[in-house]
Amino acid sequence: MESLGQIGTYVAIGDSFTEGLNDPYPGEADRFRGWADRLAEHLAERDPGLRYANLAVRGKLLRQIVADQVPRAVELEPGLVTFCAGGNDMIRPGADPDALAVLFDDAVRRLRGTGARVVVFTGFDTRNLRSGHRIRGKAATYNMHLRAIADRRGCDVVDLWSMTMFNDPRAWYEDRLHLSPEGHRRMALLVAHTLGVPAGGDWREPWPPAEAARWLELRREDLHWARTYLLPWIGRRATGRSSGDGRGPKRPIPSRL
Repeated sequence: MESLGQIGTYVAIGDSFTEGLNDPYPGEADRFRGWADRLAEHLAERDPGLRYANLAVRGKLLRQIVADQVPRAVELEPGLVTFCAGGNDMIRPGADPDALAVLFDDAVRRLRGTGARVVVFTGFDTRNLRSGHRIRGKAATYNMHLRAIADRRGCDVVDLWSMTMFNDPRAWYEDRLHLSPEGHRRMALLVAHTLGVPAGGDWREPWPPAEAARWLELRREDLHWARTYLLPWIGRRATGRSSGDGRGPKRPIPSRL
């Protein structure tokens, strides 16, 4: 594993996964911390001069991230970039993983052209998600493309597909789409491990024993999930809206933590 020297500027790009939903800062319901902020904190412990920008915006598709965030990231001349994108494309009908891979590869080429160390992420295995079997083949194809791009471009890979530690329901928020605060904490430790950066804690720490959920409790959770998250998501898709419409990045300007 290549040693990570002085970074200078770390830029995170992507969608809600990188923005940090649903890991709010204490007392700030709509300002999210997330694994990327947590990773920047780990990096700053060894590099106090680190500057950090997070350009990620929830709901964005790959083409939007490539068009809006990648050029800005290149302008910032980063020493480190984390790049996760394509998940929102995968859950839409008609997603073409081969075409998406072409866009992703060109973006990585431009990012690597700055001399930055680039970390890319495969998607989670959708086998354990409701209706996940419908997109699992496409997601696996896209992941294979991402690994090939990373090999060709000399990137680090965080292979989420194989990370069974995140199969525990406690790693996920109640919307079943975004990580919980504990999931984000472990994700930051995983990325730090991938970079060879010492950080307090171990993402592989076993989960505490959990009580078996009762059938009626699970059905109530299903009903709450459908009313609170699924139906609004369907409504946005039907009207061509996105949860990120009108939003800008939470940390557009690199700054010290």
